[in-house]
Amino acid sequence: MNKFWRWVKNKAPDSGGSDEEERALYLNGAISDTSWFDDDVTPAIFKDELNAGKGNITVWINSPGGDCFAAAQIYNMLRDYKGHVTVKIDSLAASAASVIAMAGDEVLISPTGMFMIHNPSTVAMGDHGDLEKAIDMLNEVKNSIINAYQAKTGLSRNKLSKLMEDETWMDANKAVEFGFADGMITRNTPAAIPIGKPEEDPDENDPDEKTPEEEPEKKEPDKKPEKKDPDEDDDDKDSFSGYLFAAHPFEMAVTNQLIDYAKKHAPAEKPKEVRVPVADCYQRLKFIKDTF
Repeated sequence: MNKFWRWVKNKAPDSGGSDEEERALYLNGAISDTSWFDDDVTPAIFKDELNAGKGNITVWINSPGGDCFAAAQIYNMLRDYKGHVTVKIDSLAASAASVIAMAGDEVLISPTGMFMIHNPSTVAMGDHGDLEKAIDMLNEVKNSIINAYQAKTGLSRNKLSKLMEDETWMDANKAVEFGFADGMITRNTPAAIPIGKPEEDPDENDPDEKTPEEEPEKKEPDKKPEKKDPDEDDDDKDSFSGYLFAAHPFEMAVTNQLIDYAKKHAPAEKPKEVRVPVADCYQRLKFIKDTF
C-alpha cells in the first residue's frame, strides 16, 4: 500500500537520558495520492497507527494538498488524540493540508514556509441538476473547512470566505498575523528530518559561543502579532509571495487517479494471432512423417 504518511520515533529531547521516545508524523506530498481515495481500509490503518503509542506527537507538514475528505478525517483523528499535538510546517501547507494543520494544539511554521487556502473544487459532469448538486456540495465543504479555520484563528466566517475566494498565499509572518500559526520554528526547534534522530548542532556545546539567554538585552520579547483584518487594506495582497502550484491541484489528483485506475483495470490484450503459410505446414508434417 502506498501511504502518504510516515511515523518516526526519536528520543525525547527532555527525557533526561532515559529511553523515553517522542513520535513524529511526516505528511509529505499529496494528501491521499492513491491510498485513501475510495478506500475504507486506509483511514482505519491511519487511526490504528496514530493510537499505537502514547504521549505527545509532532506533525511535520510539507504538502500541496489533495483530498479534502481525507484531510477532514485526519483532522478529526488528530483532534481526538489524547496527547499534545504540535504541528510544524517546514515548507508548505496548502489547500487540504492547511486543514490538517489546524488540528494542532500548537502550530508553528518555518520562516521560509508557506500557507495557502482556497475554495474547494471538484470535477462534475451531467445535466443542470447534477451540476447544481455539485455546487451545493462544494458550498457545504467550504463551510466545513471554514469551521476548522475559524476555530483556530477566531476570524469571522465572511473574512475567511473572502481569503479562500481569493486563493490567499501567506508567508510565515502573514500566517502568524492572521492566526493560522501560533509562531515560527526557531533555531532551538529540532530540525525536520525524514528518519532517525536529529543531528546535533556542532556549536551547541561550545562554551565560547554566547547563547540568546546570555545576552538578554539583544533578545526581542516574544509577542504574538495582532490578527489583522484582511479586509482593511487591499494592498496586503501584493505582499503575498510564492505562486508555486496549480490553482486546482485536486482536479489534477483526481484525474491522475482515474488514469491509474484505468490502466490497472484495462482488459488484457489478446495474444496476437500467429499465421503460418500452408507450404510451411506441409513441410513440417512431411518432416515429422519422415522422422518418426
